[in-house]
Amino acid sequence: MSLDPRTPVLVGAGQVNQREESPETEPVDLMAAAAREAADPRVLAAVDSIRVVNLLSWRYRDPGLLLGRLIGAAAPATVYTGIGGNTPQSLLNQTCLDIQRGRTDVVLLAGGETWRTRMRLRAKGIRPDWTRQDETVAVPPGGESEVPMSGPGQDRIGLDRPAFVYPLFEQALRISAGESVAEHQSRIGELWAQFSRTAAGNPHAWVRDPLSADQIARPGPGNRMISWPYPKLMNSNNMVDQAAALVLCSAEKADYLGIPRDTWIFPQAGTDAHDTYLIDERDELHRCPAIRIGGQRALELAGVGVDDIDYVDLYSCFPSAVQVAARELGLPVGDERRPLTVTGGLTFAGGPWNNYVTHSIATMSELLRRNPGSRGLISANGGYLTKHSFGVYSSTPAPGGFRWEDVQDVVDREPTRRAHTEWEGTGSVESWTVPFDREGKPQKAFLAVRTPDGGRTLAVIADADMAAAAVTEDIAGAKVRVGPDGRADLGPVGASAAP
Repeated sequence: MSLDPRTPVLVGAGQVNQREESPETEPVDLMAAAAREAADPRVLAAVDSIRVVNLLSWRYRDPGLLLGRLIGAAAPATVYTGIGGNTPQSLLNQTCLDIQRGRTDVVLLAGGETWRTRMRLRAKGIRPDWTRQDETVAVPPGGESEVPMSGPGQDRIGLDRPAFVYPLFEQALRISAGESVAEHQSRIGELWAQFSRTAAGNPHAWVRDPLSADQIARPGPGNRMISWPYPKLMNSNNMVDQAAALVLCSAEKADYLGIPRDTWIFPQAGTDAHDTYLIDERDELHRCPAIRIGGQRALELAGVGVDDIDYVDLYSCFPSAVQVAARELGLPVGDERRPLTVTGGLTFAGGPWNNYVTHSIATMSELLRRNPGSRGLISANGGYLTKHSFGVYSSTPAPGGFRWEDVQDVVDREPTRRAHTEWEGTGSVESWTVPFDREGKPQKAFLAVRTPDGGRTLAVIADADMAAAAVTEDIAGAKVRVGPDGRADLGPVGASAAP
């Protein structure tokens, strides 16, 4: 096939894990190591743009500037993203457009975290002597479009982190499927065991010892309950030192640099969109219109259907994220012939904050190179099933070239639910989760409550004993009294629950 010279191609991918103690190694050092795995020095010297995924382990004003010096790139333009697990795929989508339009020729995408090292040093009271950039270093473009992770309804009751919100989605999935608590816990244990088996075969995964469904689902030593129904092994694992890098070129430049065509991977299509930022406004807690619309459109732009996809990596911070995405995309859950991850997911492959998807794209590219003619689908998620980005990849170019769309206008036409930030009265329990302390004791319970007018309010049970009862009893549909401050009281637990 004759290629447009401006066709964007993925020509290199690198991943590194730092397992040994190395307090002097900072995030930008790991990114440089991943870049050297991705491409040889001659290609890295030709990089004219470096785009870095936002990192949490250390504060740099412009990490791309430092990375360019380490890899020998001469004065590259730099970009530094905002926060969100969607950013690597979204960044790649925009990079493909920039290459297509002649704005850049050789681009390095990178991200890295040394969170495990940073936390170990902090536990010893040590602040590392890593690179500091003062205010004379300009902050590059890219991170201006920050959005809040929570709204007033969440803020009022302290529902302030993913480990609390994603279990609410999990309960909503269980209730919508009509499953018992025991049936559901067994099923999601099996799902995560499949992810663990994939990680065992992934040389880049952080945890490579396969775990059984029972080991994952059953709380115990080393697997304490975080927020019911999720023990630790159903949460993203951010205690890692990991970096990944991707090199993209125009086809013309890749030929000029002598990069063999049989190593090229073609981004075929991509989309971006977000659901409503307020979880109390979601029409249903177990659905996600932006995934359905964005995923379907990405496949359409690539000229394929979901059954034409050979490899899938769904964003996997928690089991609910995978299940919601699979449902919206029409993918079977638990199919051994086509698992929903190529890495093992954020629990087992590693969850380096915003940068997981750079690793999933890198791993996907390796699979596609080994299996010419195959196709892969990547999903990326930021916030609370909020910000979404998709990419379709293949070892062969798309007939129409790379195509991308922002499908936000379609998502915005989807129904939402009235959110009651300040509400007092009696409603019914729609979903709930119970956070535990480090000693294994329930602390409180967060509730999503349906109001008589069909709206939703978020509430909290502050009484630890009542919260504990919400673990042992299925309170779906139970009547709950919500006070003006958002505190809730169930009365006799389960007495008014729906059958």
